[in-house]
Amino acid sequence: MEETGNVPLRKDPVPRAEETAELSESAWAIVLFCVVCGAVAGGLLPLLARLLLSLPWAPLDGPAELLTSVPEPALTLGTVAVGALGGLLLGLTAVHESLSVRVTGTHLALMIRDSTQEFAREDVGVLCRDGKQLVALAPDGREVAREQCGLPWRRLADTLGAYGWTWAEQDPYHADFRRWVPGTPGLPPGADALLRARARVREGGGGGGAADARELRGELWRLGVVVRDEGERQYWRVVDV
Repeated sequence: MEETGNVPLRKDPVPRAEETAELSESAWAIVLFCVVCGAVAGGLLPLLARLLLSLPWAPLDGPAELLTSVPEPALTLGTVAVGALGGLLLGLTAVHESLSVRVTGTHLALMIRDSTQEFAREDVGVLCRDGKQLVALAPDGREVAREQCGLPWRRLADTLGAYGWTWAEQDPYHADFRRWVPGTPGLPPGADALLRARARVREGGGGGGAADARELRGELWRLGVVVRDEGERQYWRVVDV
């Protein structure tokens, strides 16, 4: 995690209103981890191919034979290089998808995927952790933001508290969520259809599915329905609109 600001938080536990702290995951650490993992996976690929060919029957024996036909050390060096390149691309994608938080005494900004959500203090009643997600709740209980967060939670909580933002270790409305099944009673008109559509796009997966699920979450929010996910399951609660 990197931190920048006009005054280090450790030296000034009560920052002035105009001071800024920015918390972000270490880009080089993410990329290095992915590159190393990719290189290790690439280095193991020739061994796996030879193991497959030693079996009486094995799937993908054609590609395995083609791979092992390349002489050493070119084979291992090549697979390690390809694995490292794949890890580099994965790491850059992970950095692009990682969350950064900028906080002052009056505003909070969540930055991810080349976009920024900014909130004034009066727009946020409490911030909390829900699994691996950071959740921002409005004073009336509406959910104004929910993002995957890889930042150290204790450091994030301490920084927000130093700037006067309210932090909770768990969503204060956690007990109000109910599991959604098609035709669930109690939902506002139109919400069940949106939840059905969201379930379909989440099952499809991929970047497009994630974007569609995010958009449908926004449509449900306009109806006064807050959604949280646990695996493939959707849970919901209703707030007054």
